[in-house]
Amino acid sequence: MSRKANVLAIPAIGKLDRKIGQLSQQLAQALRNAIHKGELKAGDMLPSTRSLAASLELARGTVLEAFEQLVAEGFLESKRGSGTCVIFSPQTIPSPKVEPTGDIFLTESAQKFARVAERIKTLSPRPFAVSVPVGDTAPDDIWRKIGNRIRARGPGAPSGYGEPQGVRPLREAICEYVRKSRSVHCTPEQIIITSGTQQGLYLATQILLDSGDTAWVEDPGYPGMTDIFETAARDRKMVRIPVDAEGLDVEAGKVIAPQARAAFVTPSHQYPLGMPLSMSRRAALIDWAKTNHAWVIEDDYDSEMRYAGQPFPALQGMGPNNVIYLGTFSKILFPSLRLGYVIAPEPLINAFNGARILMDRHPPSADQYVLAKFMSEGHLNRHLRKMRSVYAEKRRVLMEAVTALISPDLATLQPTDQGMHMVLWLPGFDDREVVRKGIEAGISLRAVSHMFSAGNSESGVLLGLGGFTDEEIYAAVGKLGQLLAAMSRDLLL
Repeated sequence: MSRKANVLAIPAIGKLDRKIGQLSQQLAQALRNAIHKGELKAGDMLPSTRSLAASLELARGTVLEAFEQLVAEGFLESKRGSGTCVIFSPQTIPSPKVEPTGDIFLTESAQKFARVAERIKTLSPRPFAVSVPVGDTAPDDIWRKIGNRIRARGPGAPSGYGEPQGVRPLREAICEYVRKSRSVHCTPEQIIITSGTQQGLYLATQILLDSGDTAWVEDPGYPGMTDIFETAARDRKMVRIPVDAEGLDVEAGKVIAPQARAAFVTPSHQYPLGMPLSMSRRAALIDWAKTNHAWVIEDDYDSEMRYAGQPFPALQGMGPNNVIYLGTFSKILFPSLRLGYVIAPEPLINAFNGARILMDRHPPSADQYVLAKFMSEGHLNRHLRKMRSVYAEKRRVLMEAVTALISPDLATLQPTDQGMHMVLWLPGFDDREVVRKGIEAGISLRAVSHMFSAGNSESGVLLGLGGFTDEEIYAAVGKLGQLLAAMSRDLLL
C-alpha cells in the first residue's frame, strides 16, 4: 500500500475563485487577511510551498509567487533550510504618538481661503442655482458631432505643449465674434484663452498692480473679484466704490481713491444688481483711465442676455488702449467647458502670457478646436438667439411666480431687463439664514449681503433663471414664500 503524502492546510485561506484567475494574488491577499486578523501570528511557520500547493490544488509556482510577494512586503521571512515563517503582526506596528487635543492651527491665509470655499461653493443644480444651462438650449448634439469630426481627422490625443495664448483658430473666431457682437477692437494676437473669467481676473491683479497699488472695485460686487484682494493679492489695496442706478459712481471713485491704478467693473450687467453702466459714466470712466494712466478691467458679465433692445456695446470699444476685456463661454454654453478669454492691449500681451505660463502653462487644446468650429460655422449666434428667447420666458415666469406666491411685505425683486439671475431683496431677514433654511428645503440660494463692503450690506438672495421647468420654478418660489412667512412669524414672537 503506497504511503499518502502528508498534506497540510491553512483553514483561514478558504477557497480561491478560479474563475477570476490571478490565483497568486488571491493567495497573497488571503494570507495578508489571516495575518491582520491574528489567525496567523508572528513566528508561525507556514507549510512548504510544495505541501500548500498540493493542499490548495495549485501549481507550486503560484504559491512561490505569492510567498515571494509577501516576503518583499515584509509579512513573511524565508530562510534556506528553515522554511517560511510569519514575521509581521498588527501588534508589531508602533502606536502613533498621541498629541494633546486642541484646535489645529490654521494660518490667516488658510482661514480666508476656507471662507471663500464656503461662500462660493457650487450649489446643487436645482432652483435657483445660477448658471445651470437650460436643457432645451444645451448644444449637446451639435457639440458632439463637431467634436467627433475633429477627432476623426486628427490625433486622438494631441501631444506636446500648446501656446499659452491658446490655439489660433479659436482666437480668430473670438476676434470676429466680439468685433461684430460687442464692438470690440482687437486682433487675434491680443487674445489670451483662459479657463474662465475668474482666471482672467486673477491674472489682471497680478499683472496690472504693484505692491501697495490701489484699485476700484464695485460695491456691491462680484465675490470672485473681492476675494482675490482679500486672499491672494493682499499687498494690493482694494477700495470699494458705490454703485447706484447708473452703475459705478465714477465721481465718488475720484474722491475716495483718486490715484487708483485700476478699476474692476461689470459695465454690461452689474453683478449682482443687474443695471448697465450708463453712457455718461462710461465716458467718465474712460476719461479717468486715460488721464491717470490707469487700467479698466471690463468683466463683460451676462452681456449677451438682454431682453429689451440690443445688448450694450462693450466698454473696450471706447478705450481699447486702457481696457482689458474679459469674456467667457462657461455661462452661455455650459460651465464645465471652462473656456474664457482676455483681450489685452498690445503692450500687455507678453505679460499675460508669462503669468499664464506660471499658472497652468496653457489651456487644454481639444475643446478649443471644437469651440472654434462651433463659432465659425454660425452655431454660437444661433445658440444665443435661442437662449435669449428661453431665458426671457424664464424671467417672465419667475416674476409672475414671485408676484403670486410671495407677499411684497416680505420680499421684492430688483428690476432688470437682462442677465441670467435676479436679486430678491429680503429687508428685515438674515439672508444667510434664509440660504441655510432654503437649502434644507431643497432650494439653492446664494446670499447677497457678503457682496457688499462691511457696514454697507443689504439682505437678499440670487435667483438663477436657467435649467428649470415652469413647474419647478413655481414650486420653489412657493417653498421660499412659505419659508419667509414662517421666519417672519418667528421674528414677531
